[in-house]
Amino acid sequence: MNDQKIFERYELKFLLSETQCKELLRGASELLLPDRYFESTICNLYYDTPDWKLIRASLDHPVYKEKLRLRSYGVPGKDSKVFLELKKKYEDLVYKRRETFLLSSAEDFVRRPEPFSQITREIEYVIGFYRELQPAMAIFYERHSYVGASDPSLRITFDRDILYRDYDLDLSRGIYGERALPIGTVLMEVKCAGAMPLWLCRSLSELGIKKTSFSKYGKAYTDLTQQTGGYDNEGLVS
Repeated sequence: MNDQKIFERYELKFLLSETQCKELLRGASELLLPDRYFESTICNLYYDTPDWKLIRASLDHPVYKEKLRLRSYGVPGKDSKVFLELKKKYEDLVYKRRETFLLSSAEDFVRRPEPFSQITREIEYVIGFYRELQPAMAIFYERHSYVGASDPSLRITFDRDILYRDYDLDLSRGIYGERALPIGTVLMEVKCAGAMPLWLCRSLSELGIKKTSFSKYGKAYTDLTQQTGGYDNEGLVS
């Protein structure tokens, strides 16, 4: 589990098939190495207002957007280590701050913030600014992670089996929900300090892999609104 607390990097997303994924990794076999945490099961709980203010703003594709989420690696128990994360994005540049909690303590912090560090003061500000933040969406996926063989700042991840639910909003209840992408579709994220390396640009072009705008939370919210017919001031309506 990566204990780094502050991240600043560009994040680019691509949707590809399993065949494209295998071809990309085959061509990059000497350029990428499995990350220290190569395989992980990621569990996220996103917070939002009752009228889904954060995700609705995000889906309007503003220059700046932010999200607050709780993340664990594997299904946590109440005394398991988790991360409370504040993610801000300006164009393609992502700033992420996160603090370590036990699951029960993180849930209490969102309800009654008592900051103990610069990062938790930033999170407290966001909680106070939006008010009424509450658990809104649980999202789970399996991730394989690689780093650049000659550039450790380059990180490429492949996410599969993305599931979401807007009920049972407690990460300790396990992994289940609706599928966000068809079986056989992989979400690749390229995370780098600057421009993508030339070899990667060439590989993506040769394989016909194009950059996309994709948000797991956004996709889950969009799917739900299509199923339910929209939202009112209290949230999704049936």
